[in-house]
Amino acid sequence: MFETLSDRLTTVFSSLRSKGRLSEADINATAREIRIALLEADVALPVVKDFIARVKERAAGAEVSQALNPAQQVVKIVNEELIEILGGETRRIRPAKTPPTVIMLAGLQGAGKTTLAGKLARWLKQEGHTPMLVAADLQRPNAVQQLEVVGERAGVPVFAPEPGSGVGDPVDVARRSLDQARHAQHDVVVIDTAGRLGVDAEMMQQAIDIRDAVRPDDILFVVDAMVGQDAVNTAQAFMDGVGFDGVVLTKLDGDARGGAALSVRHITGRPIMFASTGEKLEDFSVFHPDRMAGRILDMGDILTLIEQAEQAFDAEQAEKMSTKFASGEDFTLEDFLEQMMMIRKLGPIGNLLGMMPGMGQVRDQISQIDDRDLDRIAAIIRSMTPQERSQPKIINGSRRARIATGSGVSVGEVNSLVTRFFDAQKMMRQMAGGMGLPGMPGGRKKAAKAAAKKSKKGKQRSGDPRKRAAGKDRQDQPAADGMPQGLPPGPGGGPGGRPRGRP
Repeated sequence: MFETLSDRLTTVFSSLRSKGRLSEADINATAREIRIALLEADVALPVVKDFIARVKERAAGAEVSQALNPAQQVVKIVNEELIEILGGETRRIRPAKTPPTVIMLAGLQGAGKTTLAGKLARWLKQEGHTPMLVAADLQRPNAVQQLEVVGERAGVPVFAPEPGSGVGDPVDVARRSLDQARHAQHDVVVIDTAGRLGVDAEMMQQAIDIRDAVRPDDILFVVDAMVGQDAVNTAQAFMDGVGFDGVVLTKLDGDARGGAALSVRHITGRPIMFASTGEKLEDFSVFHPDRMAGRILDMGDILTLIEQAEQAFDAEQAEKMSTKFASGEDFTLEDFLEQMMMIRKLGPIGNLLGMMPGMGQVRDQISQIDDRDLDRIAAIIRSMTPQERSQPKIINGSRRARIATGSGVSVGEVNSLVTRFFDAQKMMRQMAGGMGLPGMPGGRKKAAKAAAKKSKKGKQRSGDPRKRAAGKDRQDQPAADGMPQGLPPGPGGGPGGRPRGRP
C-alpha cells in the first residue's frame, strides 16, 4: 500500500547521499520533496505540516550539521518522526482485572469488522486465550451467519442467540454474552457490532448503548485503509460519538496510497493496534510503528520475518534435518520438498522478499515472482516414487517421462529440477563437510584428503629412463654432511640441528 510513498522517499534520500555537508537550501529542498511525497500519498494536510515542521527543526540543528554523515542523520530523523506519526510504541490489548476482557469492534459497514473479528479471535487463541465471538450485528442480512462461518474457521465459539437480519436486540445480546462467557470460562469476548454506509445518529446511538451495557476494556475502531481522506472524518465522528481506544487497519494489501492510515492516529490521538493484510484469517498482525516506518523507508522488516518463520517452521523437523546434515547423510528430494513446504507456509514469496532491506529498488522483479512455480515443483516431486526421491540418480529417461506425465509438466522441467537438485545436494555436502575449513565439522579430514591428493598429483615422472634412474640415485645417496637428501635439516641448517661450520 505504501509503495508510492516509499519510492518517493527513497529517491529523496538517494540524492542526499552524495553530499558531504547539507546547507539550508538542501534541507529546504528535501523538506519540500518529502511534503510532496506525503501529500501524494493522501496524508492529511495538518499531519503533513506538523511532520515537515518537526523534520526541518531537527535537520537544522546540531545533530545534522555536526554529523559525519548528514544524509544518514536526516534519514534517521525522518524515520523517528514517521514512527511518532504511526503511534510511537506498540500498543497491546488491556486485560481486565476480572475476566472476561471485553473488546468491542466499531466502524462503518464494509470496513471488514466481521472478518476482522474472526482474525482477532484466532490471534487471541494463538496467544493462549479462550475467546468467544458475539454476533451483535443484527441489522445487516446474514451478518450472524457470516460470523458463525468465520468463527468455525477460526476454531472459536460464537454466541448468537438471535437470527439477525433485522430480528433481535443487539444491546440485550451483548449484555447476555458476558454471562455466557463467565459460565463457559472464556477469558476474552469480542463483540461484532452493526455499521452503516455512512455515519448516522441511529448507528452511533446503538454503539453507545452497547458500550454502556458491557463497559468494554477496549473499543477498536475498524477502518478501511483504502477509503482515503474520508477515513479521517469517520474516525473523528466515532471519536466524538462513541469514543475508541485503538485503530485497526484493514485491506492494507490494497493498491490505495494509504496516507489516510498515517493520518488517523495523528488526528484522533489513538494508536494503530492491529493490521489486516489479506482475506485469509492468518493475514493479521500486531501493528508495530517502528517496523512499518522501516518498510516505508525501504529499511526492511526483519523482525516480522523472523516471527513468521518461528510460527511456520516445525522445530522438531528442523532439528531432525540438522542432525541429518551433521551425520553426513545425503540431502534427498523428500527433504527438499519438506523445506519448500515450510517456506510456502510463510506466505507469498514476494511479501517475504519485500521485508528485506533495499528490496524496494527491485520491486518490479519481485512482483514477477510466481508462487505457482513452487507448486509445480512440489507436483513433480510428489509424482516420483519413494525410491526415486531418496535416490534421484536412478531417474533415467523413461522415469522422467513418467514423472512429467504424472505431474502435468514437460520432460524439460523435470530435467531442470533434477539438475538443480544435484547442485543443491552438492552444496549441502560441502556445508556438512565444512568445505575443508579447519574447525568445521569434517573439515580436518577433508583438508588432509585434499593435501594427500595434491601431493600425489604433484609427483611427475620424466619420459627419459636415464633421468628417472639418475633421480632415483640422488634420492638414495646421502648428502655431503651425512643427511639423507629427502629429510629436512635441523633448526640450525646442519645435521642434528648444529649450525654449519661449527663442531
